[in-house]
Amino acid sequence: MRNFILGIVFAIVVLLLAGIGLALLGFLPTRANTPPSQTESHFAMSALDSSVDRHAPHMNNPQPPTDENLISGMKIFVMNCAGCHGGLDRKPVEFGRAFYPPAPNLIMEPDDDPEWHIFYVIHNGVRYAGMPAWDKTLSDADTWKVTAFLSHIEKLPPAVQDYWKKSTGTEAPPASEEPEHHDHH
Repeated sequence: MRNFILGIVFAIVVLLLAGIGLALLGFLPTRANTPPSQTESHFAMSALDSSVDRHAPHMNNPQPPTDENLISGMKIFVMNCAGCHGGLDRKPVEFGRAFYPPAPNLIMEPDDDPEWHIFYVIHNGVRYAGMPAWDKTLSDADTWKVTAFLSHIEKLPPAVQDYWKKSTGTEAPPASEEPEHHDHH
C-alpha cells in the first residue's frame, strides 16, 4: 500500500514538473487573440467562483437599491466599467471582447452572483483577466452602488428606467417580477 501511494505522489510530481517544463520552454499558448477553450473557460470560472466563495465576506449591501443609489451606480458604471463590460446603449464593446478571457457584457448578460460576490470582484479585481482592483479608485460606498445597479439591471424601478432612456436614447431592460438570470459559469 505504501508503494502504491508513493507511486501516485511520484506520478503527480512528474506531471507537475512536466507542465512547468512545457510552460517554461514556451509550449503553452499565451496569445490573447484566440478564444479560450470551453474547458479552460469552465475551469477558470470555477476557480474564480471558488476563490471568491472562500475569501469574500458574505455581507449585505449597505447601500439600499433606492432610485438615487441605482442612478449613481449607473453613472459610476458608465464612467468606469462600460468600456470593457458594455454600455447602456447595449451595443457590443470590441475592447472588452479583446481580453482573454473576454470581459462579460454585464448589460446584455447581467451577472446572477450575489451582491457580496460582485462587490468582492470589483473591489479586488481578477488576476490574469485584465479586471483591475477598484479599491484604490472607488470608495466602498461607490462600489456598493455599482454592485446594486448591476444586481438590479433586470428589475430597475420606473424612475431609473426613465433616467436610462433619457441618458442613452435606448430602453433599459424592463422590470420584471421574475428576472431572467444568465449564468456565466
